[in-house]
Amino acid sequence: MELRRAVTRLQRELAGYRAHLADRGIAEGELAAVEAMVRAGEPDIPRLRHSLLLIASAIGSVSALAEALGEVRNAVELFGRPARRPSGEGVRPPAPRPSAH
Repeated sequence: MELRRAVTRLQRELAGYRAHLADRGIAEGELAAVEAMVRAGEPDIPRLRHSLLLIASAIGSVSALAEALGEVRNAVELFGRPARRPSGEGVRPPAPRPSAH
């Protein structure tokens, strides 16, 4: 949900940004692709990261869009993290040491 919210915000802010952006179409297309992946279920993490790079490159260093872009980046990073196991689960205790007599 966080990724969907972040993408929607950046789409809205990009639409409201009226200055010329040479690669606006690329950013809009990639945002739409990310939105579609999220709606479809489990997005492909490498594809999400690739889209993020294209979006960031297309937007450049436009300060008016930096915060919304940062939210998308953070959401992609959170989405792409492997699930953490509860503490101790899957961890073997150390093997007993042979005693020296």
